[in-house]
Amino acid sequence: MKTPTSRLGLASLCLLLLAGCASGPSSPEPRLTVSGCPVITRCQLPSTAPRNNGELLDDSEALEAAWADCAAQVDMIYDAQQAHP
Repeated sequence: MKTPTSRLGLASLCLLLLAGCASGPSSPEPRLTVSGCPVITRCQLPSTAPRNNGELLDDSEALEAAWADCAAQVDMIYDAQQAHP
């Protein structure tokens, strides 16, 4: 008579499965990581009204410097986006 053995095996299997349902320590709460772009400002290009070639050259240099500042801000945003895809 093998019936009692199979019942014992089935009962043991059920108890083994129920042992996996025991409560354990709760998992820690996930940390929130906020990543975003750095603070930037609008690109400002200076207005010009040169009256001679010297002023035109000075205005050209000021305009190039303003474009360089704007390009540096774009580069900063690009680097931040590449660091946190």
